[in-house]
Order: sequence, then C-alpha cells, then structure tokens
Amino acid sequence: MATCDLQSQESEVLCCFKTCKQHPDRKIITAISRKVEVKAFEPKKRSDKMLVNWEQDGSARFHSLCWDSLVEATKGVNSLSATLSDYERSMIIEAMKTAEFHDSDAAVTEEASHIASVLKSSSHCIAFTGAGISTAAGIGDFRGKDGKWTERDRVKNFGPETSKVPNRITIIGGLRPTYTHEALAKLVEMGCLKFIISQNVDGLHRLSGVAKENISELHGNTFTEHCEDCGKVHELKQHYKLGSKDTTSPAVLEKCKRCKIPHRTGRKCKESGCNGYLKNTVINFGDYLDSDVLETAERQATDSDAVLVLGSSLKVSPANDLVTLGKEPRRIMLCNRQTTPYDSDCRKKGKDGEKLGARVFCDCDKLMKKVMEKMLSPSDLQKWERGRETRMAEYDSKRTKA
Repeated sequence: MATCDLQSQESEVLCCFKTCKQHPDRKIITAISRKVEVKAFEPKKRSDKMLVNWEQDGSARFHSLCWDSLVEATKGVNSLSATLSDYERSMIIEAMKTAEFHDSDAAVTEEASHIASVLKSSSHCIAFTGAGISTAAGIGDFRGKDGKWTERDRVKNFGPETSKVPNRITIIGGLRPTYTHEALAKLVEMGCLKFIISQNVDGLHRLSGVAKENISELHGNTFTEHCEDCGKVHELKQHYKLGSKDTTSPAVLEKCKRCKIPHRTGRKCKESGCNGYLKNTVINFGDYLDSDVLETAERQATDSDAVLVLGSSLKVSPANDLVTLGKEPRRIMLCNRQTTPYDSDCRKKGKDGEKLGARVFCDCDKLMKKVMEKMLSPSDLQKWERGRETRMAEYDSKRTKA
C-alpha cells in the first residue's frame, strides 16, 4: 500500500486522504493551505479499503478540510461513514487526541501583524511560555503528537509496540535559546514586554538574557539551587545534578514528603557564616509551587492588559489560570499547534466588535519571526538577527555541556 511522503519538503507534502480533491496536482499541501498532522497507533492490519494512507507508525498529514471530513465520518454525519471500518474509526478517534494544526502562511502573517500592534500599544503586556517554545532547541514536549505524556498514554491504551518514538536523551547543558527565546528577551529589552511567566525548567529564558526580576519560573530552573537556611539563590553553569557534591549523607538522601524525591543537591551554601544545604529549584509532581514565585506571577498577570501565550497547552493548574487574570477587555494572544481550553477567550471581540486577541496554530519560531519583522525596522532586524552568532558564543561561555 502506498504511503504519504512525510519526508518531503514542506511544499511537497502530500495529503494522506486517499480521495483528496483539495489540490489538482498530486494532492500537495501548499503554504496557502491549513494543514493537520496526526498520529494514531501503529496499524496492525492494512486494507485497500482504508480511507487513509497511514504511515507505518500511524502518522498522517491532511488538508484541514480533508481531516474535518474524516472526523465527521467517525460521527456518522457524512457519506464516508458507510465505508469507514470500525478499526480505522478507532485509529481516527485516537489521532484526534494528537491533532496538530498549522495555519496558512497568510493567516500567520495577518495574526503576527495584530500581535505586533498589541505589543506596541499595550501598557503592561506579559508573556506566558510552555514546552513548545523549546522544541526547536531539542527538548521534547509533553502533549504533542510525539509528546512524553502522549506516548505514555498510547502505550498504556494500546501496548508498547504502538510507540515507535526513540528514547529521548537530552544533554540539557548543550541546549541554546531558540529564535522565540531571543525574541522575547529583545521585547523585554525594548519595553514591549514587562514580564515573562514560564512553565519551563530548562533555563533558556535566563540564558537568553532575561533578568531574574523580569521572569517567574513557576516550575523552577535546573541551573539554579537555593540555600534552605539563608535563601540565597546560586546560578550554575551546569545542570544541578552535575558538579562536585556529596550524596552519601543521610540528610542529602532524605526524600521529600510530597514528591518522594530528594531536593538537596549534595552541595552546601558558601555564603559567609551559613553552610546550609543547597536544594534544586525544580518543582516535581506533588510539590507545591514556590509561594514567592507564584505571588509575583499573579501580581504581574493581574496588572497585565495583554498576554502573549507561546507553546503551552494551558492544561496545568494553577498556572493556566494566570492568563485570564488581566484587565478587561482581555487580549489573549496564543500560539501553539494544538487546541487549548482557552481558544475561545482569544477570539472574543471588544464592545465595538474590534479584534482583541489572536489564536495562531503554528511553530512559535515561525510566528515570532513574523512578529519581529513588524517590531523592528529592516536594518535593526537584520542587525539583531546577525548578532545571534555572537550571542551564541556568550551562551556557550555560561554553560558546561557535560
């Protein structure tokens, strides 16, 4: 059975819906089309009667309208329902949980222009970021079609043979800020962003140059540790698990009562007269968020008149509540590839019917590239983008890869 070519260039991707009629030339999904990428489970049986040319691992790509037709078929509301087998229906239903959408280039450009106008006119715009801004740096996300939690659920529901994603081994010290990280740092520098609230622990915001007073890292930072006695925060060049330490002491090995994981790193504070145990700042499942960090985030979110949400599914509480704490009328501008519980908030209109927020489906780097084209003059943009090589050398000097 033929399969769709997922390895082709972006302009040469083929729709996997066998009877696609969206493009006259080999069902190509072009930049002017809205695209959907999904992943079900690995098909154990194939048939020429299937409606989709599924890849070996259960992946597929479609024009948005073709995907809509398949979803409708599972509900029995169109003519495709009669030819849809129960087995393929189960594949499509599973794929619906992972669907990632990509807006057309024109739609992304239009939304980027609106976002730039909000950034320029806002008096207190903040950003809220999730794992999706770091995937371009080499970190896997959690709820994408190949995400950590997605794969875990797939294995749980359909067996280990249904997951073909290789084990992720990320040398976090070797990761560097993405275009989005750098764009946000630049917007903070310009005064267009007042604050960043992040769910990420990778330390890439701080590495990109965002000062500690301009960010709340809700779930901690793997490149910081704090003293449990004096409270001093120590910034590290390496992941907190690395470096000289003593992990033989019973006090160091003591597990947290909430997350059942030791927080002490095996090092002691070197502040004069202290010598207290140092702890990592990472928030594990079961841990409470740091009250000071959360209170600062809540204060900034309450003062905001616009929120730029990038790379978050907004499904983790209480973090997700922060995006709706701002002043009315709320201007929530959200970019990621999957639907979220807050999509309708992004599309609300003002009293006079004016556009307030924005909802963009695409990679964060793609959107932020277009936003920065609107925020900077051509010469300033070129100068800033060319400076990445110099900035990269600076990042390297602040990290130990091993």
